[in-house]
Amino acid sequence: MGSGWHEWPLMIFTVFGQCVAGGFIVLALAMLKGDLNREQQQRLVLSMFGLWVLMGIGFIASTLHLGSPMRAFNSLNRVGASSLSNEIASGAIFFAVGGLGWLLAVLKKLPAGLRTLWLIVTMVLGVVFVWMMVRVYNTIDTVPTWYSVWTPMSFFLTLFIGGPLLGFLLLRVAGVDGWAMRLLPAVTLLALAVSTVVALVQGAELATIHSSIQQASALVPDYGSLMAWRVVLLAAALVCWIVPQLKGYQPALPLLSLAFLLVLAGELIGRGVFYGLHMTVGMAVAS
Repeated sequence: MGSGWHEWPLMIFTVFGQCVAGGFIVLALAMLKGDLNREQQQRLVLSMFGLWVLMGIGFIASTLHLGSPMRAFNSLNRVGASSLSNEIASGAIFFAVGGLGWLLAVLKKLPAGLRTLWLIVTMVLGVVFVWMMVRVYNTIDTVPTWYSVWTPMSFFLTLFIGGPLLGFLLLRVAGVDGWAMRLLPAVTLLALAVSTVVALVQGAELATIHSSIQQASALVPDYGSLMAWRVVLLAAALVCWIVPQLKGYQPALPLLSLAFLLVLAGELIGRGVFYGLHMTVGMAVAS
């Protein structure tokens, strides 16, 4: 029993990966639909470096979970047949295609037509990557706490909570203002509201799930308080993000950076709870 912190490498990998996928979608849409001039587009491309740093940290963390970085290659042996292999392969492809296209764009070796194709393909690969993460956990019918609609909802909600803020931060780093930027906090706010409802409903459902030796509600005794802290951290991030805009000016980069750190902290708490809810494999029933 606990809060799942023993799975911290997977917590970092999944949360960072989902935030990066969401952040890339924001930046790609800004480049595709934002009517940016060539200089603004190039600054925005340079700011994408932040995405690949976070993605790199996530992959480094994932290899620590495997015990040895060399085992990461072994995990690719069953692509197509294993959800874990599919997750790592899809993440590696997203990282490789995104990173290679970014490098070519930075070096100004990526023609406009190919840049558009790169942005669209990488956005799709990011969504596929998140879905493959879901499949690792959502196909295990002997773990009833994961084998439910709450797993895909939670993973994609992290994309919608962290992605817009990360994208907004990098847009500001690039000195880009205006493009749908007032919409992004609304997306995160809506995702937070849905996520709060999910946490409440899932919390109530835990009392109905048990095996012959375990009660799901006893797996994370502090479920309620941990989820409350998560909501508080995410709400604080939104305050840092939205209040300056309500006063008529853009939030400063240090404040936005603090907001994103608060989001990461909140989502890591939520993901820790998710891993803490893993039940012992065996007969499990919902009453």
